[in-house]
Amino acid sequence: MSWIVLVVAGLFEIAWAASMKRTDGFTRLVPSLVTLALMGVSVYLLSLAMRDLPTGTSYAIWVGIGAAGTALVGIAFLGEPRSALRLASIALIVLGVIGLRLAE
Repeated sequence: MSWIVLVVAGLFEIAWAASMKRTDGFTRLVPSLVTLALMGVSVYLLSLAMRDLPTGTSYAIWVGIGAAGTALVGIAFLGEPRSALRLASIALIVLGVIGLRLAE
């Protein structure tokens, strides 16, 4: 169950990272409040997962899900570049997350 909670925490990290752009440097109230709420949920879920999972592994996987997922959201929905090097780098992050999970 802790692994599922950790993955959901990572998905919330993607959501808050993607929503942060709409805050305009935290000068827009509603997008800022949404982003802060998503951050809070993400960190709370991470803390729940860390009850049963090693801290280093949990945090690295959480960050990996967030980094790779946010980069993919940027490519798919925000018009960010889709270069071969960028996609290969995202693949390396995903491989690292899989490796950490398998090493558990």
